[in-house]
Amino acid sequence: MSNTTLPSRRGGLGARFGDIEIGRLLLEGRAFFALIVIIAVFSALSPYYFSLGNFLTMTSHVAIFGILAIGMLLVILNGGIDLSVGSTLGLSGVFAGFLMQGVTLGSVGVVLYPPVWVVAVLTAALGGCVGLVNGILIARFKVPAFVATLGVMYVARGVALLITNGLTYNNLGGRAALGNTGFSWLGFNHLLGIPIGVVVLAVVAIAGNLVLGRTAFGRWLYASGGNERAAELSGVPVKRVQVSVYVLSGVCAAVAGLILSSQLTSAGPTAGVSYELTAIAAVVIGGAALTGGRGNVRGTLLGAFVIGFLSDGLVIIGISSYWQTVFTGAVIVLAVLLNAVQYRRRKPGSPGPGAGAAPVPQAG
Repeated sequence: MSNTTLPSRRGGLGARFGDIEIGRLLLEGRAFFALIVIIAVFSALSPYYFSLGNFLTMTSHVAIFGILAIGMLLVILNGGIDLSVGSTLGLSGVFAGFLMQGVTLGSVGVVLYPPVWVVAVLTAALGGCVGLVNGILIARFKVPAFVATLGVMYVARGVALLITNGLTYNNLGGRAALGNTGFSWLGFNHLLGIPIGVVVLAVVAIAGNLVLGRTAFGRWLYASGGNERAAELSGVPVKRVQVSVYVLSGVCAAVAGLILSSQLTSAGPTAGVSYELTAIAAVVIGGAALTGGRGNVRGTLLGAFVIGFLSDGLVIIGISSYWQTVFTGAVIVLAVLLNAVQYRRRKPGSPGPGAGAAPVPQAG
């Protein structure tokens, strides 16, 4: 009897080092390796690239993309897409700027300047409301996610333009005499030497990781994104999960809008244009499947750092903004191709990274 071993149907991607398949390691850790290459290349091209000051500046930029991307990850894990996050970011900044200008109370003529924490809470609530509209359109009325969020994207951008009449709110540092100082705190202050925006990103990332890995909601999300019908038959509240992820995405966009407006001490209706594409790119580069059910916060964060460090590096070495767009687009296309290779190699029905194999808890 022959002892010949049949070749694996999954195949290999390259040489092996002990029990480690090098090709698979490079494929699944592509975001990390890409980040290392970017840092090495731009550090060689410019001595200013990886200085402490520039590193802190770059991480501040990444904080905005990272928060947006984590919200987008939740939507993509559910098998959806949210094209409205850039407009929600812009609208949230404008709304915060509007409140910081003071609110006139009726015909009395008294102008009320709300405290900054009230501005932040109301702005986050506004982002959640935009997400709620998306969720209801998609979950309750069965509008395709692409169409629903595209429509809301235009509505949110239009409302921002109407509020400002196309102008920009400047000097949003706050008014000390009226007790509403501190708006610039998010953009300029540090905690133990770390920019506050990065601290906020860390909090959002930790919370997202705990929700996805340690809660019933996280398991429901992976299940409904992997196979919506099977999840529904298993007792998962699919519609509730679907609405929730869009609300959370809207809140993340609003928080990112607050940080961006704080960094600029201004808010304009055009802020956040094309940021939705950057958020999607970070999620895809981080290894999430656009079809849903596969992905994690760690990969998404690495994807955000890849996009942020690449963009800032191109600026530092003097590459034209047009070429920056070309390079970013090429990275996205490459990431999608690598995702296709990675998930095509998986056996049908096998759990994706982070999806887990735990039983789906019953709703209720």
